[in-house]
Amino acid sequence: MMRENTIYNNPDNEVMVRTNGNYIYIVCKEEDQVQPVMKRMTTDTCYLSDYEEWDEDEDMKWILTFKVLEDFDQLPEKNWGSKNDLYWII
Repeated sequence: MMRENTIYNNPDNEVMVRTNGNYIYIVCKEEDQVQPVMKRMTTDTCYLSDYEEWDEDEDMKWILTFKVLEDFDQLPEKNWGSKNDLYWII
């Protein structure tokens, strides 16, 4: 289990992970890390709530925000994109 309000960042980590309440923030340093992280993190009780690209060129980072649902929360409605990509309506 992850501790609340903690940064999990070690020099050998592939991605940077930070928690804050019911949110998990994952910073990917390469674009090809995004899909595997999304696949691993998206569950019945955790979903992608925000996506952001930071910086440009070689310094570019991808910030994925996941929300962990509590007992009475419900997943947002699913919406399928044109290429069978899954999008959440939030």
